[in-house]
Amino acid sequence: MANQRILLYLTLFFLIYLIWAQWQITYGPKPAQGDGQHPSGQIASDTNTDSATTPAAPVITDKAPSSDVGQDASEAVVESKKIHVSTDVIDAVIDTRGGDVRELVLRNYLEQAGGEEKVHLLTTHPANFQTVQSGLVSTDKSRSLPHNVLYNSEQDSYQLAEGKDSLEVVLEREGEDGLKVEKILRFTRGSYAYDVSWRIHAGNKPWKGSDYMQVVRKKPTQGKAKKFIRTYTGGIIYNDEIKYEKVSFDDMEDKDLARELKDGWLAMIDHYFLTAWIPQKGGKNFYYSRYLPAKGEYVLGVRSPAIVVEPGKTVEVHNRMVAGPKLQYTLEKIEPGLELTVDYGILTIIAQPLFWLLNLYHSLTSNWGWAIILLTVTVKGLFFKLSEMSYRSMARMRKVAPRIQQMKERFGDDRQAMSKAMMDLYKQEKINPLGGCLPILVQMPVFIALYWVLLGSVEMRHAPFILWLTNLTDKDPYYVLPILMGISMFIQQKLNPAPVDPIQQKVFQVMPFAFTFMFAFFPSGLVLYWVVNNILSITQQYIITRRIENDG
Repeated sequence: MANQRILLYLTLFFLIYLIWAQWQITYGPKPAQGDGQHPSGQIASDTNTDSATTPAAPVITDKAPSSDVGQDASEAVVESKKIHVSTDVIDAVIDTRGGDVRELVLRNYLEQAGGEEKVHLLTTHPANFQTVQSGLVSTDKSRSLPHNVLYNSEQDSYQLAEGKDSLEVVLEREGEDGLKVEKILRFTRGSYAYDVSWRIHAGNKPWKGSDYMQVVRKKPTQGKAKKFIRTYTGGIIYNDEIKYEKVSFDDMEDKDLARELKDGWLAMIDHYFLTAWIPQKGGKNFYYSRYLPAKGEYVLGVRSPAIVVEPGKTVEVHNRMVAGPKLQYTLEKIEPGLELTVDYGILTIIAQPLFWLLNLYHSLTSNWGWAIILLTVTVKGLFFKLSEMSYRSMARMRKVAPRIQQMKERFGDDRQAMSKAMMDLYKQEKINPLGGCLPILVQMPVFIALYWVLLGSVEMRHAPFILWLTNLTDKDPYYVLPILMGISMFIQQKLNPAPVDPIQQKVFQVMPFAFTFMFAFFPSGLVLYWVVNNILSITQQYIITRRIENDG
């Protein structure tokens, strides 16, 4: 029957969408990268230059600096010091060589649910290497301070004290002709964003140059990917003009990014976390990427416009670094657009209100499992009338199913006569063949948007529910929810009119088993939504079906 056929198509559409979404992540079209040439007056490092140790040149230089810029031979062999910094949310290690954070641990997030090891977002460990780098390059090679020079620090350890809202780590370096540079890292209580500022005192002659910031990382290990669950890991650039643009690892391998943008920010993201640089506002910045095949490292960076400091004067440059979880309500307060790193795709306009409602229910229940259940009830309530229309149509189809079977036996292979007889029957019984499908079609975008909300929200990462469900972002360890979901699908099929076509009958018989297998690897929070939604649907459909069948 037409109703059953369209339902089958909708189900297949949803399955195809899931496959398509994962294909897009891995093999989708690449964003435009420009012409690969630098804007007028800007020259990047040579293609054979190791960009992790040699940043792209500033706007006023004629060629890229070499890897030993600002570093003499004697200090190249001097061992750097490690400065330990602790706040209420992070533990960080700053290397005096470069003055950047080399290790950063998120104190409130575990690598594995129930484990003890915290998330190491920045680390020099080869398996999941990711670090941040920043420095200064100058027209005068001897006055450059890239991220491989040594700084001096008064302390080896900093602890955010009780009653204090922030702490500063000040690193100093003095150069030739009275040049003095202070690199200041300012950490704030409760925040995963910290300021990285430069205070440049020119000394006896002008200082001309530029500052740069970059994230360097390797691809994540493939063993961490979950079956049927693939999310984007790679680079992002953003400003008010281009909005949100992905720069994938494949993009970096194929071609160096070379883009001049006003203000904006860059980030390296994965499923739940991000590392982002936000340069000082007020000028056009040069965004670049490099791939270092010898090391298997990917570089995404930004270089500021030219800075000129007159003799005896001091200029300060203020940038920000964000390294932490993708908490969208926190990110949108840090910088416009940063919340988009929680990527809901083309259904963001639907997904964001759903997340707002889910977050509201969590604030009332303090449990993400109950919040999912309340959200499911709410969504079901919003579509109550549409669902009622669908179930009424299905109940009427179910009621006339024996008569349709009789017509099939009477007309045999005469499809034209069969079709005309069915249309007459639908008209007589006031049945709309599409009545059961249109409401489902309307609800499908909501279901898919909710799928991405439950999949992508770090707030639910490792969140427990009840009993054996100790992690809503991992699969059900005992497969109870997937089995319940399969059973609920089977019951729903029994409430629907049986397909006349034998091929459709066989496909519908297999679907509960296929969905049970597929959902066995989905996060249990997603399966919880489907189970509750199916139970509510069965209840509503059963009541409506009984009423219509009892009417005649």
